[in-house]
Amino acid sequence: MSVKENLAEIEKTLMAHTPNNDSSSLPNVIAVTKYVTIERAQEAYDAGIRHFGENRLEGFLEKKAALPDDVTMHFIGSLQSRKVKDVINEVDYLHALDRKSLAKEINKRAEHEVKCFVQVNVSGEASKHGVSLDEVRPFIEMLEAYEHIRVVGLMTMAPYTDDTAYLKSIFEQLKHKRDEIQALNLSHAPCTELSMGMSNDYALATEEGATFVRIGTRLVGKEE
Repeated sequence: MSVKENLAEIEKTLMAHTPNNDSSSLPNVIAVTKYVTIERAQEAYDAGIRHFGENRLEGFLEKKAALPDDVTMHFIGSLQSRKVKDVINEVDYLHALDRKSLAKEINKRAEHEVKCFVQVNVSGEASKHGVSLDEVRPFIEMLEAYEHIRVVGLMTMAPYTDDTAYLKSIFEQLKHKRDEIQALNLSHAPCTELSMGMSNDYALATEEGATFVRIGTRLVGKEE
């Protein structure tokens, strides 16, 4: 199927699962293009996608250089501190702020305020990056010391499972934590956004209030 056809199906699913069927609260779709060519990413652009996500430095810089200037670029992978200098002034959103050492390096290298999502390991899986739910508030409060970091929201990667009740609980917990942080009215951390949901679980994430969903194979496919 073409990206345009895939996007139409995704948008139909999003609308069906958006709370109160409110089209104004549909999440932004980030096309995760790490497995596809620049040509396929351009096809996504032509279909109307304006948010693009990459998790590798080389792929990020390559896609950013090739795509039109009006795209919004998201770095969605774990970022090594030594690579911060190469990418931080090129990103529109960073989705994986998960440790003080990374925050320190971002603040040192950034030439402007960077919109960041704090990555939260809601499930507690050892294989996943992110701060624990209990650590979110003190971690975000600590970030006030870094003038170039603006915490726009929270991000999580849910476990890969068919257990919908469990997945919903993961997304619900992140939403509650987001609401808790938002209520603090921190000037450096408005925390209005929720980056959650991927190709296999974006419908459930949408039900729980996702504002960004990160969709790869279901939208752009996978390079053979």
